[in-house]
Amino acid sequence: MPRIGLLSDTHNYLDEQVFEHFKECDEIWHAGDFGSLELADRLAAFKPLRGVYGNIDDRDVRLVYPEVLRFKCEEVQVMMVHIGGYPGHYSPGVRENLYKSPPQLFISGHSHILKVMNDPRIGTLHMNPGAAGRHGWHKIRTLLRFSISEKRIHNLEVIELGKR
Repeated sequence: MPRIGLLSDTHNYLDEQVFEHFKECDEIWHAGDFGSLELADRLAAFKPLRGVYGNIDDRDVRLVYPEVLRFKCEEVQVMMVHIGGYPGHYSPGVRENLYKSPPQLFISGHSHILKVMNDPRIGTLHMNPGAAGRHGWHKIRTLLRFSISEKRIHNLEVIELGKR
């Protein structure tokens, strides 16, 4: 039963609280806009890291992390992309990919808006962890933490890091 720590939009700011909140996690997933490869490397040195690059990420980050990441965790198909939208409002490039081969879990970042919602049309759970960094218009920095057991996504927790 992997325990996952999910964050996005750090924009080169990594709050030390992340390490405390994710200490019991097996993996960290980052939904883009790391801000620097050094920040990604700090996370990867702490726990196994999966991630995608975001629109602010430079060439160094893009050489290590893909734009779209599809993988299986336990028996759950996961798709992660930085700019993906959400149910009913998917980004055009993502929509076709999602509808052709729907994952059980679709993760995106970019909006800085914490959102967890089902898409009954394709049987997908959408997660956006909001923004963990200080850059942007969000008021509270947020993370998500959850578990995956076989086909179940459960024990979802929203973590607030404090004001931007």
